Amino acid sequence: AEGASPIPLIFSGDTLVAADKPPGLTVIPASGELGERSLRGRLEQQLGCRLWVVHRLDRDASGVVVFARTADAHRDLSLAFERRQVHKTYLAFTAGAPTLPVGRITLALHSARHNKARPAALGEPGAREAATGYAVRRQWGVAEHGVAMVEACPETGRHHQIRVHLRAIGTPILFDALYGRRHAPPELADAPCQRLALHAL
Repeated sequence: AEGASPIPLIFSGDTLVAADKPPGLTVIPASGELGERSLRGRLEQQLGCRLWVVHRLDRDASGVVVFARTADAHRDLSLAFERRQVHKTYLAFTAGAPTLPVGRITLALHSARHNKARPAALGEPGAREAATGYAVRRQWGVAEHGVAMVEACPETGRHHQIRVHLRAIGTPILFDALYGRRHAPPELADAPCQRLALHAL
């Protein structure tokens, strides 16, 4: 968008670009939005070339997003994601800490109303398998149940997977308007991050 700051680039090569997506920006235009207001649109203007979308991040999340510069690179990268050859790592700050410091969440997910996802019932038609490995990296005694920094590694790429999985085990991501607790603890009123505390590394 005109007057907006340049998108930080992590890597720029002949076949791909890795960018640091800020929160609040969609990877591709949302319904009714102008193309140049998306991350892809901003980067295409910034770099002066066409880019192909390989994967996405939630609008409110931040972190690394990879785009292909050529159709061949797009095919190769898309296949790598589809075949689960890409290792994805996220950092999340959660309300409370998982009971087990290291674990794997394997709840199948199902689409829900308002573009959300939810845990699927056993044997429910339309359920999609989903798995997220995690490890608690730090804990703080903030508020009633504390706060944890959790490293999450999704093995599948379902819609809102990490957010739904962490909520399902009782530790929703802080400041998650869709799946978190309605109100953040008052002790976090001055926290530097007042948006979805999820970042792709």
